[in-house]
Amino acid sequence: MHDPRSSPASSVPWSVIVPVKRPEVAKTRLADLAGPHRAAVARAFAADTVAAALQCPEVAEVVVVTDDAQAADDARQRGAVVIADAPDSGLNAALRHGAAFAVQRRPGAPVAALSADLPALRPDELGAALRAAAAHRASFVGDVAGIGTTMYAVTDPMFFEPRFGGRSRAAHRAAGAVELDQPGIGSVRRDVDTEVDLWDAARLGLGARTAEIVAAL
Repeated sequence: MHDPRSSPASSVPWSVIVPVKRPEVAKTRLADLAGPHRAAVARAFAADTVAAALQCPEVAEVVVVTDDAQAADDARQRGAVVIADAPDSGLNAALRHGAAFAVQRRPGAPVAALSADLPALRPDELGAALRAAAAHRASFVGDVAGIGTTMYAVTDPMFFEPRFGGRSRAAHRAAGAVELDQPGIGSVRRDVDTEVDLWDAARLGLGARTAEIVAAL
């Protein structure tokens, strides 16, 4: 029987939306480790996430949604498109805003939302996740803890309804999105909220910006 959640696999490259929080509200659980450098750490996570996504052959464009001027400059220097968080109504509103902008630029192209705190992200592993996502109308990658979501993807932008925040893994599953849990996408799942998360990401291999600032810490 045909799964209504499935979609014919597509080779059309993805538009990827990365939301970057303002520094005063980013990575608060890393305050003890990072101290006055917490904002710089959060920006480094975002810069390495964006850099890895831009290096992924399956990605045509990265749209960063942020009101942080420095994070915006970092993203532009790497080749991302940057827009302001015009809705200013939380993460999911920012993602929908970014997706609408991406659809205007690339009508009909598949769209994925990606967390900005994946400092160990590998382009090939993101590519593997996106290739798997191409077979489903809506899909997602859960985080290592099994509670949150690090990537949410739709092959038809009409169905872009992200549910990030809190127990988003359960929320995405309840909405009918298919969980992608194949081997070889560990860096896509490894978001960083705590010091323990950061050391685990270091085991996978941190991006250049994050590695530099962690060494300074």
